[in-house]
Order: sequence, then C-alpha cells, then structure tokens
Amino acid sequence: MNEEICIKPIAHIYNDYVEKFGIPRQSGIVREVESRIVFVPEYRDINAVRGLEGYSHIWLIWGFSEAGQQAGEWSPTVRPPRLGGNIRMGVFSTRSPFRPNSLGLSSVCLTGIETEGKEPPVLTVSGADIKNGTPIYDIKPYIGYSDCHPEACSGFAEQVKDKGLQPVISQELLERIPIRKRAAVMGILTQDPRPGYQQDENRMYGFRFADMNIKFVVEGVRIIVKDIEFNL
Repeated sequence: MNEEICIKPIAHIYNDYVEKFGIPRQSGIVREVESRIVFVPEYRDINAVRGLEGYSHIWLIWGFSEAGQQAGEWSPTVRPPRLGGNIRMGVFSTRSPFRPNSLGLSSVCLTGIETEGKEPPVLTVSGADIKNGTPIYDIKPYIGYSDCHPEACSGFAEQVKDKGLQPVISQELLERIPIRKRAAVMGILTQDPRPGYQQDENRMYGFRFADMNIKFVVEGVRIIVKDIEFNL
C-alpha cells in the first residue's frame, strides 16, 4: 500500500507580510493584521463554506513555501531562534519550518465571509502568522470544547515566550503610517521582530510591512522606530 499522498493548494492567503522577518512567531499574537483567503478556481464554491459562519475561529493548514529545503530533506534536530540559535531540539518538539513535511498549522479568528464579487467565497481572518501569497492546503473549524486546553504545558516555549517591548515612535513617523495599519505595526513592534539570537542594541533593524520598510533599534525594553521608508 502506497502511503504517500499528493496535496495541492485549495487557496492562498493575502496580507501585508511581504517577507519572513517581522511575521509573528505564533498565530493570534498580532490580531490587528487582517488577511484574505482566496480560493483557487477549482474550490471556489460558496457551498464549500456553508455553515462556517457559525464559527469564530478556524484552523489553517498551510505550506512553508520559503523554507528552502529539498523534497525528502530533513533533520531530527533543529536550532530554534528563540533559544538563541545554539541549542538543538527535536524537530517534533518545535514549530520549525524545516520538517519532513513542510506544513504549518495556525489558529486564526474568522472575521468575515464574502459571498459577492469576482472570487467568492473569500474569507477574512485576523491573527495569521503567514506570509503573503502562501498556499493554504486545508481549512477546518476550531471547536472550543475540544481544541482548547487551558491546562496544557508548553515545554521550553513557555520559558522563552515574548515579554513584550514598549514601542517608541515620534508623531512625525506615526503619521507616515496609514491609520488603518498603525495598530498592526505597533503589535509587530511590541512582539520584538528580531530573532532571539540578535540582541545588538547598536544595530539598526528593519522589517517590511505592506509598502513600508520600518527601521528600528532596541534599547532595553524599548523598541524605537528611527525611520520609515516607502517602497516605490
């Protein structure tokens, strides 16, 4: 019996995360970022989402399309950035993109279902930790009574979870950010976009969000925006 299966995208996700740097490390962390899920023509049927309007959250199964590994490549251990990049952990105890099957799993808030227009249905969600254009392989409803485990232990991830930084930005720079994107930018900054192994307070960092390149430095618990450039 052949246990291999072939999967193909049912949709793609579109948002303002134009590069990996700056994307939250987990779903639901920056809820201010909105994404649209557009189905490929083969699965573009409003009957396929009938009943989904009754759920507040959904699971997305998606592909690490930029992991850069070849088919069949994998390592039993990886180096999680949140541990400084020097400590190896078992791949199955992490959410590293470098896995036997490059699949990601995210829980997001379902904020709307568009049934009109050129490409219905289109799902709008908040809190995704997924790069713009990423393929979505499946969508499942989040069921609170079975999917939520308040008593769960989070292993080493609990020890290195983000404590949160204090964003500092001048009024001049703040006004450069479109009003509807300001909360999202602040949310990303609060979570500290830097990899865990980069803690140089003398270094200027930057992340791209929408058409902006936001440059910042970190001083203690403050993350200070120094400049905002626009990609023309």
